[in-house]
Amino acid sequence: MSNFESPQPSPAITRAWVRLMRTQQIVLAAIEQDLKAAGLPPLGWYDVLLELTRAADGRLRPYEIEERTLLAQHNLSRLLDRMEKAGFVHREIFSEDGRGRWVVITEAGIAMRSHMWTVYASALQRHLGDKLDDTQADQLSELLALLSRRS
Repeated sequence: MSNFESPQPSPAITRAWVRLMRTQQIVLAAIEQDLKAAGLPPLGWYDVLLELTRAADGRLRPYEIEERTLLAQHNLSRLLDRMEKAGFVHREIFSEDGRGRWVVITEAGIAMRSHMWTVYASALQRHLGDKLDDTQADQLSELLALLSRRS
C-alpha cells in the first residue's frame, strides 16, 4: 500500500453509513413535518430553548448555545434574531465584557418549549418508539455512542 492509499471500508461499513444517513434524514424530516403541521417552529428552536431551560438562570452565551446544539455560528445568529423577534428569547449585555451578550429565555420561550415537547415527544414515539422496543433502542444508542466517541 502506498502512502496515498488508505484502507477502504467494507461493504457492511458502507451499507451502515448509507442507512445511518438516510434514516437520520427521513426521521428528522418527519419530525420537522410534525412540528410544522402543528404550527410550531422548527426543531432548532426547540434545541435552543431546551438548552436555555437547562442553564443556570435560563441564560447562556451564544458560543455556549453553539457548543451544546451543534448549530453553526452564522446559523445560530440568524436563528436567535428570529427567536428574539418572536419573543422567546432576549439578549442582555454581559456585564464583565460590554461586547458580549447573554441569550436569556423568556416566559413565552419556556411555554413554547413545553408546547413543542408535546408534539416532539409524540413524533419521537411514532417515528422511533413504535418501531423499536426499549432493548433495541438501548442497543442502537450504545452503537451510536461508539460512533460519537472522539478517536
